[in-house]
Amino acid sequence: MKLTHDLIERNLPLMIVLIVAVVAVGGLVEIVPLSFSRPVTEPVAGLKPYSPLALVGRDIYIREGCYNCHSQMVRPFRAEVERYGHYSVAGEFVYDHPFQWGSKRTGPDLARAGGRYSDDWHRIPLRDPRALVPESNMPAYPWLEFASADHGDIEAKMRALRAIGVPYTDADIAGARAQLKDKTEMDALIAYLQGLGTVLKSKAN
Repeated sequence: MKLTHDLIERNLPLMIVLIVAVVAVGGLVEIVPLSFSRPVTEPVAGLKPYSPLALVGRDIYIREGCYNCHSQMVRPFRAEVERYGHYSVAGEFVYDHPFQWGSKRTGPDLARAGGRYSDDWHRIPLRDPRALVPESNMPAYPWLEFASADHGDIEAKMRALRAIGVPYTDADIAGARAQLKDKTEMDALIAYLQGLGTVLKSKAN
């Protein structure tokens, strides 16, 4: 039986099998080589794993859905590079599981947020976004200022990340709880934001 275009269109199961096969092969051709690409799999020079406080902050960032409106990827377009700085590279995010790339920009991009403003400045939009931007549709997060950053599972989190390649030492894990003492969830979220994009930014300066 000759495999013709007409035959494929009339045979739905065959068409589904062929579509799955084509997508699978195409995906493998695009994805597998990346697993062996050094710029994708190796950290950029100077990159360090998140501190315990920033790691908790990252979980809060995901929990509160911040990624729904704020991207963490500067695309290699002139307008974005001039506004935000060096375009994002995979080596900046090798310790992120899962990474937070995306191009959604309801709110400003946060890929280079680190060090741009003070900790106190970051508290303002978290308490009352419209105090800075009257037309902002971002909700306020005042409860973060009163919730403890110590969720009791930081050591287990760090051990799990170490198992998949994040270079936390035994000393890092042992001292994690002390770094969270008397810290709030707002402190943690700000610590995470203040670390974003600082490696490539410091190289450019």
